[in-house]
Amino acid sequence: MGCPDRIGAGPRTGRRARQGRRGGTGGASGTLTAAAQPSDGRSPRPAVIRRLRTAGSAGATTVRAVGSWFNAVLGGQDYQRYVDHLQRNHPGCEIPSEREYWRRRHADADSNPQNRCC
Repeated sequence: MGCPDRIGAGPRTGRRARQGRRGGTGGASGTLTAAAQPSDGRSPRPAVIRRLRTAGSAGATTVRAVGSWFNAVLGGQDYQRYVDHLQRNHPGCEIPSEREYWRRRHADADSNPQNRCC
């Protein structure tokens, strides 16, 4: 069945559609139309699966990017960056634990408010 010529001219339903013109199933035999099948005779199913995998991969990439952005905004990599800085620029300094780093950082932010609203 091709595209409808007018709005509301969709597929037929009811007893007449089931009987069809030839008294059979009315074209609802479950076969795909020629336009839905690839031209080389392959099954259309792998193409659908491939598209779903591509969409899933794009969705996973987006979720990872959003997670990485939140991690950067909230300071998730700050301690590791600080440790790398100390090892690179101050090799003799003692490296604080992560807990001590965050304690000092929050104490410093409380004592020196600069770019905050309150």
